[in-house]
Amino acid sequence: MGFILFAGRLLFASLFILSAYQLYHEYGTDGGPAVKVLEPKLDVFTKLIASKAGIQIPEIDTKHVVSAVIVLKGFGGVGFIFGSYAGAILLVLHQLVFTPVLYDFYNYDVEDAEFGQLFTKFTQNMALLGALLYFIGMKHSISLRQQRKVPKTKTG
Repeated sequence: MGFILFAGRLLFASLFILSAYQLYHEYGTDGGPAVKVLEPKLDVFTKLIASKAGIQIPEIDTKHVVSAVIVLKGFGGVGFIFGSYAGAILLVLHQLVFTPVLYDFYNYDVEDAEFGQLFTKFTQNMALLGALLYFIGMKHSISLRQQRKVPKTKTG
C-alpha cells in the first residue's frame, strides 16, 4: 500500500514539478514567455482588487511573480511527493493565489470562447486544490488518531 500512495503522490506532484521545470528553463533574462502572459492578467487582477476592496496595491515586478511560481511549484511538488505538510501547503498557496489570476474567466462574457476555456481550467485547478485539501485533512486526522492511542500499561 505504501508504494501505491507514493506513486499517487508522485504522479500528482509531477504536474507541478514539470511545469516549474519548464518555467525555469524558459525564464532567461527577461522572465520568459510566462511574464508576457502573466503581466496583463496581473494588471487586470490588481486593478480589480483595488476597485472592489479599495486597497492600493503596490507595483509588482512580474519576473518576481514568475520566480515565486517556480519556487512554490518546485519545492511544493517535491515536498508533496514525500508526504510533507509543508509541500502540500506550498501547493495550496500556489493554487489559491495564482488560479484566480491566470484563469480570469470572470473578465469575459459567457458567450466568449475565452470564457469556456478559462472556466474549464479554473475548475480543474479548483479540483487540484480540493485534492490538496483532502490530503492535508487526511494527514491531520491520521496524526490525531496516532496521538490518541495511548499504550496500555501492564500490571503484573
